[in-house]
Amino acid sequence: MKTPATALSGLPDGLRDPLIASYQEVITNYSESKWEPAELNGGKFCEIVYTIIKGCLDGSYPSTPSKPRDMVGACRALEVILPNPAQVGNRSLRILIPRMLLPLYDIRNNRGVGHTGGDVDPNFLDATSVCAMAGWILAELVRIFHGVSTQEAQSIVDSLVERKHQLIWNIDDVKRVLDPKMDKSEQSLLLLYTEPGWVEEKQLIKWVEYSNLTTFRSRILEPLHKLRLIEYDTQKRLIHISPHNHPPISPTASTGYEYCWDCFEMRFV
Repeated sequence: MKTPATALSGLPDGLRDPLIASYQEVITNYSESKWEPAELNGGKFCEIVYTIIKGCLDGSYPSTPSKPRDMVGACRALEVILPNPAQVGNRSLRILIPRMLLPLYDIRNNRGVGHTGGDVDPNFLDATSVCAMAGWILAELVRIFHGVSTQEAQSIVDSLVERKHQLIWNIDDVKRVLDPKMDKSEQSLLLLYTEPGWVEEKQLIKWVEYSNLTTFRSRILEPLHKLRLIEYDTQKRLIHISPHNHPPISPTASTGYEYCWDCFEMRFV
């Protein structure tokens, strides 16, 4: 499966790894309602992206990111570089992405985030804008450097996002649901919800500690697949949670209850 690391494998490790790490920091802080750290990491993300674009257009990458003395002037200078129609994404590298970097960087510098004196404190709306812009920029870089569609590029970027919840305990390579009252179907859905991509069935059965793989398939995975709560690939033995935001946990949900994936509790509908 393609990942951001493989999709951006043409970049030096010293640029690719900080790029991915800074994006993950933005998303993690945002998911934990830490607006100021999310916005601060958006600024670091900008500096890394600028370094990558400048290196690509110059034909030689530096080994590590650097901060331009004047981000606005540096981004505008990219626009006057002669276009190269033979280069995939040349206009996006010279114009679209640099123009996106400017408001993203401005939120970090002039909205009470990186410095005192801004007229707006760190907040949900600014942090949401930072997440959206950073996600678009990263997906555009993946599209350009890996030659994929915008949809596939977005899927690759989405694989970086791991949903977290207080009921899930993650230790080494093992995940556990900390509520022993949840049945195995509920546990399976919750565990899959925290995973950004496909999960091997043997991994999932290990996490929920189900005793028999054949029974796990027939009693848990196949019914959940029929309900369209998961996608179960019986050839590759891979599982992916469906995009349904509030999936019912079992057929009994038709009685008027469903499981809310925002609050993680049963609710009457």
